[in-house]
Amino acid sequence: MAGRQRVIDDDQKLELLQRMEAGETVSKLADEVGISRQRLYEWRDQLRLRGNLKSRRRGRPARTAGVDGAAQLQSAVDGPAPQEKALTKARRRIRELEQKVGQQQLDLDFFREALRHFEEDQRRSSAPGETGSSTSSKR
Repeated sequence: MAGRQRVIDDDQKLELLQRMEAGETVSKLADEVGISRQRLYEWRDQLRLRGNLKSRRRGRPARTAGVDGAAQLQSAVDGPAPQEKALTKARRRIRELEQKVGQQQLDLDFFREALRHFEEDQRRSSAPGETGSSTSSKR
């Protein structure tokens, strides 16, 4: 049985995925059916991404699907829609900008604090009654 693959129909796949979602361990399900855990995860991902469990064969996709099936198949082959790509890119850019703003806020807080200390030192040194004693001790 080393070179032979087990054929599991879509109904059996759905049942396994439902049991998996219900909380049964993936290892237990995989051992029960005689497949790898990775295969179960692949089926789950196929179902989430494409809405079906048809395995993707190499080469050109079949043209036998109906209108809705063809659109689903085309979107699965094409990958994410341009809007999804743009949204992902925009989210990434927003995250980068938020990090920059955060860093700039830290820098601004640092310089404000430094300015506050500088202004306090200036006030102390120019206050009447303190001629050179405070300035000479700080140098």
